Amino acid sequence: MKKLFFIVLISSSILTAQTAGNSGLAFLKLGFGARNIAMGDLGVATANDVTALNYNPALISGFTKSQLLFTHNELIQDSRSELFGASFSLFNLPFALGINTTTISDIEIRTQPGEAQSSFNINYFYVSLSSGFDITENLSLGVTAKYLNENLFLAEANGWGFDFGANYKNVIEGLNIGASLRNIGSMNELLHEKTELPVDLRIGAAYSFAVNNLESDITVTGGLQKYTASDNSHIHLGAEFLFKKMFAVRAGYMSGYETKGLTAGLGIFWSSINFDYAFTPYDFDLGSSHTISLMYNFK
Repeated sequence: MKKLFFIVLISSSILTAQTAGNSGLAFLKLGFGARNIAMGDLGVATANDVTALNYNPALISGFTKSQLLFTHNELIQDSRSELFGASFSLFNLPFALGINTTTISDIEIRTQPGEAQSSFNINYFYVSLSSGFDITENLSLGVTAKYLNENLFLAEANGWGFDFGANYKNVIEGLNIGASLRNIGSMNELLHEKTELPVDLRIGAAYSFAVNNLESDITVTGGLQKYTASDNSHIHLGAEFLFKKMFAVRAGYMSGYETKGLTAGLGIFWSSINFDYAFTPYDFDLGSSHTISLMYNFK
């Protein structure tokens, strides 16, 4: 029963007909990178690495080094997500490539009481390319284009989505603000209906400062997030305590969601490798989500 409840939550607009107020492709709502998820999953002003491709492509304009990222998100009720990211420079422009594969597995098929006759998986996929560029010394803009695919039993649909972002750094020393509008696009028909993309508006700020006597850096972030097909808005808050640029402790909060609110995590930095972990507990006895990210930074 819990698994069925989760499937309804994450894929309700795929399993049923669309209405004007619905959106589907809920995997596009998943966070990218354990650091961002542990800090409340806003990311629009704090995604200072390749994960910016998911939250705010304008942040890519400041990339000076290439990175490779792998994230495994162990969700709940036999659901998981694998995410890959790579940042690089081409034609003297910064780019970021993203790949997401998300699966809800072992959904039983029953036409009569008793044992299930069979089972199937729901599969989602996207591949994206992002870039950002400076308008002024402080203002940058960015754009992401992504190819989308959803596969439900014998039905399949494809489409395109676009994200747009802006970032203004050092409003005052250490304070950055960002905004993004994500998932503008459309899908082909799945069965007899087109799945509506979850258009996502985010506005947020991040403030970082050093605590020299503790040899530490602290980042706090907060902002507003809204899916345009919904009447609800969500407040996201997060903080990070980074000790000697070697070890980080993080926490966050998200308001207004049906099944989640608090987040937490940690990070370990060794040479060119970053290891990050995020923990998200769910309500209604659904369990918890665990996210692990491993990043390699090229020198």
